[in-house]
Amino acid sequence: MNRIVISEIIRYLLILLFTYTAASKMLTYPLFVVQIGLSPLLPPFVQQVAWLIPMVEILVALMLAIPGTRLAGWYASWALMLLFTLYVAAILNIASHVPCSCGGVLEALSWEQHLLFNVGFLVANTVVLVWHYRDERLVPLS
Repeated sequence: MNRIVISEIIRYLLILLFTYTAASKMLTYPLFVVQIGLSPLLPPFVQQVAWLIPMVEILVALMLAIPGTRLAGWYASWALMLLFTLYVAAILNIASHVPCSCGGVLEALSWEQHLLFNVGFLVANTVVLVWHYRDERLVPLS
């Protein structure tokens, strides 16, 4: 497979991931609020975070889907995955048991599995951005 095809597959997977997790959080909003309220890192900001995360996920998915905003979407998805990955790593280091507030089937993952899942998406996103900047002709992102 060439780099354009791989980049497109990764883009569609990111769109699916962000759309799915945002929808899952919004469909189970009361549970999502309770779960993030149990986090040792987020309680002072529960109400703000509860609506901000799904909205940002939807925005990033739209940016990745709409031509002209895709490059910004790639950067935004990279930053969002980095934040989520750092959050999961922090939870693993400071909390013994916190329910996952990620939504849907991803809640079935252990925190360790979730960290690996996030790192995988972060690495894939990074690879596409590196490819793009090495040769924009081979991996156009906009």
